[in-house]
Amino acid sequence: MWCPKSLLLMIAAVIGVDRAAAQEIKVGIGPDRPSVTVETKDGPVTIMRDQNTEAVLDGDWAMTSRECPPFCIQPMVPAAGVSPIGELELLDMLEGGQAVVIDSRTNDWFLGGTIPGAINIPYTDIGDRLGELGCEPDFEGWDCTGAKEVALFCNGLWCGQSPSAIRVMISLGYPAERIRYYRGGMQSWRLLGLTVVTP
Repeated sequence: MWCPKSLLLMIAAVIGVDRAAAQEIKVGIGPDRPSVTVETKDGPVTIMRDQNTEAVLDGDWAMTSRECPPFCIQPMVPAAGVSPIGELELLDMLEGGQAVVIDSRTNDWFLGGTIPGAINIPYTDIGDRLGELGCEPDFEGWDCTGAKEVALFCNGLWCGQSPSAIRVMISLGYPAERIRYYRGGMQSWRLLGLTVVTP
């Protein structure tokens, strides 16, 4: 026979398990945010930080100095009206499904690992793919009155792929106020030990 006391004990047990699981996470996203779950085309993915407190960047991501040009430090705002964002804002967008998150790198970089929930529209193709972002083709190019909120990123502070894509989008009529720029890109994402998926 089921009784309210049994229900209370069950709830207490579940809460106890959740607290224990949260205490096991030493490296959270925030003090009360151990992880974020994002819906992707392949199902839900949990984004969290690497729990190894000795982890360091390696390979290409550990490089601090790349030849400029072409790998020059990018401006915080790549075009007038575009809003720069950080990791927490990007996580909010991913978790809430508020925007389309675009990995604007070439496909070879994308296949090497990306942010969960991001779609790949290379900066070289963006001008032909605005239809995927709510724009409609018209006789003069694109009508972007129904454009979606988007967030673009590429490899990091030194990568010009997403700034180039953003400038192309705006030149074709995409409203700058619907574009967010995650300037830190994959290098900052990896530096924070956040989950990376391989398509």
